[in-house]
Amino acid sequence: MTEHDSNRPTWRKPIGILGLLAALTAYAAIVGSLSGVLGTLPVLVQTLIYVILGVAWLLPLRRYLIWMETGRWG
Repeated sequence: MTEHDSNRPTWRKPIGILGLLAALTAYAAIVGSLSGVLGTLPVLVQTLIYVILGVAWLLPLRRYLIWMETGRWG
């Protein structure tokens, strides 16, 4: 691959951003659908669950961003 080839845009970034937005929307909808069940729990338990769910989506993000940039998963 030449230096010129490495500067060419790829399809991974725009598709990756759209995929990320779609995945986050679906994840938020799933978490939101649990609010009826979670709303019956004590406030501290709700807080803990929402903090865990709020951070959980970050776990696969690093590898996904690496794929968007390089085309490899890690």
